[in-house]
Amino acid sequence: MMVVVTNEAKADLVSIGEFIRPHSPKRAITFVDELLDRCETLADMPEAYPLVPRYEHHGIRRCAYRDYLIFYRVFEDLIEIIHILHGARDYEVLLFPDER
Repeated sequence: MMVVVTNEAKADLVSIGEFIRPHSPKRAITFVDELLDRCETLADMPEAYPLVPRYEHHGIRRCAYRDYLIFYRVFEDLIEIIHILHGARDYEVLLFPDER
């Protein structure tokens, strides 16, 4: 199964890296790589992680990695990474703006 990272998720990764970089430039790179690796592992068992509560009808699932949440959708032959956000953020505003 192919994993596709959307432009929004790529922008999230850039922001995460920029946040970490002033404290540890090397760690910024390795942590973003770890997040990407976790995204790739979703291809092995894409439905292993739960649907986002209250928004199941959108088909968006979430996988935690450290303090971050990877939001994604599963299609027949594709996993679409929608956003990668810190777990403390109000993700509903970004993922479901019309339903708030």
